Amino acid sequence: MDKSNREVKMYLRVRGFKVLGFNIVRTNPKSDRFNVERFHHIELWCSDATNTARRFSWGLGMPLVAKSDLSTGNLAHASYLLRSGDLSFVFTAPYSPSIAAAQHLEPKSTASIPTFDRESCVAFVASHGLAVRAVAVEVDNADIGFHTSVAHGAKPLASPALLDNGVTLAEVLLYGDVVLRYVSYKDPSKASDPNPNHWFLPNFELVEELSSKPSLDYGIRGLDHAVGNVPELVSAVNYVHGFTGFHEFSEFTAEDVGTCESGMKQIVLANNDETVLLPLCEPVYGTKRKSQIQTFLEHNEGAGLQHLALVSEDIFRTLREMRQRSSIGGFEFMPPPPPTYYNNLKNRAGDVLTDEQIEQCEELGILVDRDHEGTLLQIFTKPVGDRPTMFVEIIQRVGCMKKDEEGKVHQKGGCGGFGKGNISELFKSVQEYEKTLDLQRLAVAEPTISA
Repeated sequence: MDKSNREVKMYLRVRGFKVLGFNIVRTNPKSDRFNVERFHHIELWCSDATNTARRFSWGLGMPLVAKSDLSTGNLAHASYLLRSGDLSFVFTAPYSPSIAAAQHLEPKSTASIPTFDRESCVAFVASHGLAVRAVAVEVDNADIGFHTSVAHGAKPLASPALLDNGVTLAEVLLYGDVVLRYVSYKDPSKASDPNPNHWFLPNFELVEELSSKPSLDYGIRGLDHAVGNVPELVSAVNYVHGFTGFHEFSEFTAEDVGTCESGMKQIVLANNDETVLLPLCEPVYGTKRKSQIQTFLEHNEGAGLQHLALVSEDIFRTLREMRQRSSIGGFEFMPPPPPTYYNNLKNRAGDVLTDEQIEQCEELGILVDRDHEGTLLQIFTKPVGDRPTMFVEIIQRVGCMKKDEEGKVHQKGGCGGFGKGNISELFKSVQEYEKTLDLQRLAVAEPTISA
């Protein structure tokens, strides 16, 4: 099937308001409208970048490597960059109105991220709490990416800006208040340069004082996928597919991943190389319990990024490190599935995992799923902030190794799937967690009276 027919087939199926639910779609039409290399960084907006960045650094084992704040001459916002492997998180918070107003006396804006706007940041945090503002992808040419996207229906938010060192940055709307940020470099060969001005963004300074301290490292190496929740899947998929050309990589229906009490529908979009995976989810309505997707939409005040799937090179080591810190400033995890899940695991994955690894999965609460090509190990944290909205997923994929045109061996995107067999377990865990909250609220509302 040629590219145009494949696009029409996808368009008609989604337009027909029917998600078929056949899991991984292995046909890759190479339909990107512009070249997208990889995830570049994730930016989270918050009210206190210092402490939020430190919490994520400690909880995920990601050292602080660069900053842009008052100490670097930035009067608009404080931004702190964490990095582990190829994964980069930026935490940004606004300075006070009077400090921000002082930058108008400067010959040019002191903000290191040119698209930052104080009023928008304050409104964003008030509406969504701690949340992802930008999903940044590296492209060959941000100018071409932006104008091509807008020509195919993307809502423009920030026209291409040429920064120092030949860096270009632009933004379009992704969903809700989340932006898709395009970043390109005039000289990509400087990506290995330790100076963040060359591999990240200009006017970020290296945090030198950390170089003499032991580096945090729990084995997290990259971003596998970034999941968005939307109230209506069809229009969101048509919008993103329309301006990026990303192809459908997989899909789930409520029958695939729901329970008798709640569920969701999901379609995963991917770039040509399947290095950028963007799942989109909508809730199933009318079930016994409110879908966790619907809960997210209510507490997030609309569409937004629900979770980030972080790749570990050794999920057992990563989980041991993270769990040691769960109660002392790190992240807590969702309740594990029942013992019967692990009793059956040897039958499902005994040819891939050793008995010792299966025991470690049960000890650490790791879920295991597979498709016809590979195996997926995954676990989910509880929400990382006050609201039951954003959380983190830790994953490791096993198998699906192939050689590229240059002879380099790498793993296919989405190896092992997206936990089709595990998402039901996640829903059950979430429901059990919500039920404990219900019991706690009931206990507070109706205290036991003793003689």
